[in-house]
Amino acid sequence: MSVTEIQTSENLLKKIIAHSKEYGFIFPSSEIYDGLSAVYDYGQNGVELKNNLKDYWWKAMVQMHENIVGLDAAIFMHPTIWKASGHVDAFNDPLVDNKDSKKRYRADNLIEDHVTKLEGKILKEVTKAAKRFGKEFDHQQFITTNPRITQYQEQMDTINQKLKVAIDNSDLKQLKLMIEELGIVCPISGSRNWTEVRQFNLMFKTELGSLAEESNDIYLRPETAQGIFVNFLNVQKSGRMKIPFGIAQIGKAFRNEIIARQFIFRMREFEQMEMQFFVKPGEEMEWYQYWKEKRLQWHLALGAAEEKYRFYDHLNLAHYANAACDIQFDFPMGFKELEGIHSRTDFDLKSHEKYSGKKLQFFDPVENKSYIPFVIETSIGLDRTFFAILTSAYRVERLEDGSERVVLKIPPLLAPKKAAVLPLVKKDGLPEKARGIFDLLKLEFNCQYDEKDAIGRRYRRQDAIGTPFCITIDYQTLEDETVTIRERDSMDQQRVPIKQLSSQIRDKIALDKILQSL
Repeated sequence: MSVTEIQTSENLLKKIIAHSKEYGFIFPSSEIYDGLSAVYDYGQNGVELKNNLKDYWWKAMVQMHENIVGLDAAIFMHPTIWKASGHVDAFNDPLVDNKDSKKRYRADNLIEDHVTKLEGKILKEVTKAAKRFGKEFDHQQFITTNPRITQYQEQMDTINQKLKVAIDNSDLKQLKLMIEELGIVCPISGSRNWTEVRQFNLMFKTELGSLAEESNDIYLRPETAQGIFVNFLNVQKSGRMKIPFGIAQIGKAFRNEIIARQFIFRMREFEQMEMQFFVKPGEEMEWYQYWKEKRLQWHLALGAAEEKYRFYDHLNLAHYANAACDIQFDFPMGFKELEGIHSRTDFDLKSHEKYSGKKLQFFDPVENKSYIPFVIETSIGLDRTFFAILTSAYRVERLEDGSERVVLKIPPLLAPKKAAVLPLVKKDGLPEKARGIFDLLKLEFNCQYDEKDAIGRRYRRQDAIGTPFCITIDYQTLEDETVTIRERDSMDQQRVPIKQLSSQIRDKIALDKILQSL
């Protein structure tokens, strides 16, 4: 059966948000109390997809690398850790308010969005030229010789350079001046009536102790990396690890985002999957390139179109980095950061060594000397990856009979439910037979049993949550021990012996094939 995909890009974000709530993926937190801004709860299907993503990352990162091990550090950490890491002094966002709309924005994001618009103008010119010249079109020659494009590119380079200097120097007046000079308007009010730019620290502060007067101020961790750094020697010595080696962690982090919007893309409570890879000084750029390629491979292995991803090199490096890039994904609101790969130098271990007074060095038996390793970081947002999967998977298709179906084409290994067991009718022994099959399959797979409504409606419900296979038990099943198995994406159906069901499903959702490709 052929299908036609209905274009929904304009309202894709709204549709994904509505679909996520309706089908138990994501709910607004504390909704019966009117919610809590930028905080979300994962529903019955969302938590399964999230756990499957964690499993895929963990196995690819830890299980497949004999020199990478795992860690689960505490959320509460000694407050001096955040002084050593630079978060107390430098973990700030430059914020600016529009006086007319009363909306608050990050000043650097407003400027970066302006640059993105210039990029869009370049893309528009290139697309028009490619259509005009066809096969004879020379992309590289066009972008280097077309006067309009070179002008746009010069503007972008100038803006990016000024932005880098302003951020590096924490020059808030320069950021305000740039917003004014570029004529940046508020997306809501359309006005240029801006306040001064000011800094805002993003860490949540709380108290440790039973009595307020005896308590110490501590912070909810704004990232998971520091738990890895302060445990560097514990892991290295107890695991007898040799350089190069990595420590991986999945965990919650918290940031008091003033500008938190765009669904689960930017939240105040979120989950990170990070790996810190410790290397010999001088070899960090080689490993930086290695992990850039490895991490993009991990994303592409899930089957999304390659053009949905791109690398973006940082112009404004963090205080700890000598190289940094993002893997960006084409979300409904455009290309945004999905994962960061950073060369963090020896900043973190050196700083913790200074503040703690404890040596955090590796003794190299080959060179017969101790040194502080350099670090390559891969840091991916679990929630953003979840969002990217939903964005790639969401489809509205028009079928041959003129009807529509909404389907989530989630990679089968990540799907919340792997199979749905559906008796054709609720009588004549079919439910009992279906229950027996369900009880058999649930030992190995996360399955769902459903006997309510017509079979077509049940298929649509399973399509909407991304279930790869629907198994229908009918009257023929009672005669020959076969069932109909329907494949989600193609909607093809075939008869399969009950005894072959497990092996067929297992083969389709096998993680080992993807891990081998990495």
